[in-house]
Amino acid sequence: MTMPHELRLLPWTGPDGKPCFLSTDDSDSYLSRLADNTESVQLGMATELLDQALDMLADADTQPDDLRLLAKDLTGALRDTLRVAISRGHRMNSRSTDHQSG
Repeated sequence: MTMPHELRLLPWTGPDGKPCFLSTDDSDSYLSRLADNTESVQLGMATELLDQALDMLADADTQPDDLRLLAKDLTGALRDTLRVAISRGHRMNSRSTDHQSG
């Protein structure tokens, strides 16, 4: 749960590529649940992509165009995963601060 007036970094960006934030202390709100579900999907897709990358890199016949596409997909998955990690890390720090001050 975020502290009042704290913003949660959401797992998506706005149309201009800038980060989106949510201001709520209700972890069960519609947008909070949507963000949680989106994070879960993003992490699952990153796991699947990593498995695919390992297979492709082990195959000596993988074409350069396929490797470029793989690099593009991995870059996107890494960006999403880092956003999830930053958001969750911030929320964990907020919770530990709440427990220390309470």
